[in-house]
Amino acid sequence: MLKSLPLMMAECLILTILIEGALAVIIGVRGRRNLVTVTLVNIITNPVLVPLTFLVGYFYGLHTRMIVEISGEIAVFIIEGLIYRKYPVHKKLNPFLVSLILNGVSYASGYIINFFAG
Repeated sequence: MLKSLPLMMAECLILTILIEGALAVIIGVRGRRNLVTVTLVNIITNPVLVPLTFLVGYFYGLHTRMIVEISGEIAVFIIEGLIYRKYPVHKKLNPFLVSLILNGVSYASGYIINFFAG
């Protein structure tokens, strides 16, 4: 099971970038620089949170994993909102709202994918 961690990390990162990138365009993020920012933000946060939640779940169980996952998602929302505040990607939306939308939809999509994948 631990052998599958690198592949799972790659899958999660690629799906997150695709989902959040597409959604960013839908909500009005324009320009190559802004889309690169959205991508880089995910390259920073996703590879930290995914293995952390996986390993906590593997070693400490589902209940502890959920606590870490929820706490981690809140931390990612804040960190990404701060980055979007420093490097704005949307002209009209609050950077924390952008972070909430992108992360919320991405998280929900991952949850749905995992639910149906088994």
